[in-house]
Amino acid sequence: MAKTSKEIGNEGEDIATAYLESKDWLVFDRNYFFEKAEVDIVATDRNYIIFVEVKYRTNTYFGEPEDFITPKKEENIRKAAEAWLYERKMETAVARFDVLSIVQERNEAPQIKHFKDVFR
Repeated sequence: MAKTSKEIGNEGEDIATAYLESKDWLVFDRNYFFEKAEVDIVATDRNYIIFVEVKYRTNTYFGEPEDFITPKKEENIRKAAEAWLYERKMETAVARFDVLSIVQERNEAPQIKHFKDVFR
């Protein structure tokens, strides 16, 4: 039985969370929604509040995972990030936006690329 896109997305976020935690990051939240905007992971490396977009693919036939971040997706991530900070009264926190691009071909270890401070 084929996995749903939600199940595949959760796998990618599990890999991303484990990767970030292996770097001693603290993960605050996953799949934070505000209206229709979402941020996959909210974490800190002790210097920044980092909003992480996870792009996970099982192959690169149609391009690298990071190539699928559209301007609309960036806008939604920013909107969700602003709401997350506002709800926690952390509007003055130093924040940044990262992307984790993960490719995991069948029975292979995931290949992770970490792009820091991608939205300016």
